[in-house]
Amino acid sequence: MNIPITRDDFAAAARVVYAAMPQTPQYAWPLLARRAGLEVWVKHENHTPTGAFKVRGGLTYMDRLARERPQVRGVVSATRGNHGQSVAFAAARHGKSAVIVVPRGNSVEKNAAMRGFGAELVEHGHDFDAAREEAARLAPERGLEMMPSFTLDLVRGVGTYGVELFTAAPDLDVVYVPIGLGSGICGTIAARDALGAKAEIVGVVSTQAAAYSLSFAAGRPVATNSADTMADGMAVRIPSEEALSYILKGAARVVEVDDAAIGAAMRAFYEDTHQLAEGAGAAPLAALLKERDRLRGKKAAVILSGGNIDRPLYARILAGG
Repeated sequence: MNIPITRDDFAAAARVVYAAMPQTPQYAWPLLARRAGLEVWVKHENHTPTGAFKVRGGLTYMDRLARERPQVRGVVSATRGNHGQSVAFAAARHGKSAVIVVPRGNSVEKNAAMRGFGAELVEHGHDFDAAREEAARLAPERGLEMMPSFTLDLVRGVGTYGVELFTAAPDLDVVYVPIGLGSGICGTIAARDALGAKAEIVGVVSTQAAAYSLSFAAGRPVATNSADTMADGMAVRIPSEEALSYILKGAARVVEVDDAAIGAAMRAFYEDTHQLAEGAGAAPLAALLKERDRLRGKKAAVILSGGNIDRPLYARILAGG
């Protein structure tokens, strides 16, 4: 795997990230171990200032923008919520504006959080990819920089959670990571390689947003017609060619889990750890439980990538719906 990110790169990114937040914890939870039949570590990216791992990338991206392109007055980007919160949070720290495009019908509470961090919200299209097209159109119209959802700056930032995890648990055998557009799994792969860890990295997608599993199997980008999953952090139809190239080289496999399994994993997190996990954040645990028979005797980790989910949906899932 040859993502061009070194230990020094991660150290520089960490200085930026830790100026705004502390490291997040990783714990080996005993009840999850009992449920899965093996040691299970959880990387708690639900413990960041925005409730999700994306904030790390927003901080590193905006730091570079402020240093190298200070004339840029702000950015426009597209999101289902967690990336947008990271952009707004980081932009505000540098006195920059943030315009965030979300699809219609997006999470009410994620929308409120983005506005709370100072973003201007624009609702457009039926899904993330339609919102991304509108963001690209708006950028020159508004005189703002189009901030993509996948760049190496974002990978360097979010990969700092991987450095923390592999430093705390260097002998992990496998790590399950959800895939949205790809910054999280690419950052985890890069962190593993930079630290010389040996863990397999397994990507996780929804059966209803399977672009990356189809692409991994085909060895080339494969788009889907829809991405209709309650795990909105993984609801991507069109994969990033750059991200896919990293995943093909550095991931062991990509596992699909359906919404029912994701909901069961959300309940498992609550019962076994009393942690709130959104759909994408619970998907890695769903994949681990799906593959538990092949993992006997191994030490595994799951990335709880975020805990941002609307209360009515979470209440319904906790009740078994």
